[in-house]
Amino acid sequence: MRILLVEDDPKISAFIAQGLKQNGFAVDQCADGQDGLHMALTESYSAAVVDVMLPGIDGLKLIEEMRKSRINTPVIILSAKRSVDDRVKGLETGGDDYLAKPFSFAELLARLQALIRRSTSSADATHLSVSGLSMNLLTREVTRDGATIGLQPREFALLEFFMRNPGKVLSKTMIMEHVWNYNFDPQTNVVDVLVCRLRNKIDRDFEPKMLSTLRGVGYVLKPPRQD
Repeated sequence: MRILLVEDDPKISAFIAQGLKQNGFAVDQCADGQDGLHMALTESYSAAVVDVMLPGIDGLKLIEEMRKSRINTPVIILSAKRSVDDRVKGLETGGDDYLAKPFSFAELLARLQALIRRSTSSADATHLSVSGLSMNLLTREVTRDGATIGLQPREFALLEFFMRNPGKVLSKTMIMEHVWNYNFDPQTNVVDVLVCRLRNKIDRDFEPKMLSTLRGVGYVLKPPRQD
């Protein structure tokens, strides 16, 4: 999943970005409100984390313009202001949650995951299942036919993307946008390498094989046929 982070404090921004990446998110960072608005309007994100005090335009104006443009990306507002009036103003502007500084990363992550779950149309937003392959988004446990499969954060993010789009061909560009960030070098072979690693873990010891390559097109997670 891809997160937009708009925060002008370099230490806070680096802290948040590192934590999100360690938990399998792709993160696009910017430190200016106007730049953040441009990214929010032109790119697709699972959620956004937006500071209130920003150069260019402030965070509330950024969110207001997003909502005027019918961009419904869930947004967590970060602010040093703690009063009830400030929280109400942020939520009325179009924010979905409000977190006062200083905050713990664990709380930010939990709130972010909750917003993303609520924004999905899945009936059970904490679990994904494709035939015998299952993923728990809260515990980050993956199993196939009852056997536990250990995944690194990037592998987990890739599998989640496939499981949210079963039977759909995902191009390398789509994968890079969701698993890495918007300025990732498209000439590298990291997508192929990551898909290969994931295939070894979810397919090598199981039948039938689920993850397929369509040369020149992309990759697809195919649910086994029910005869």
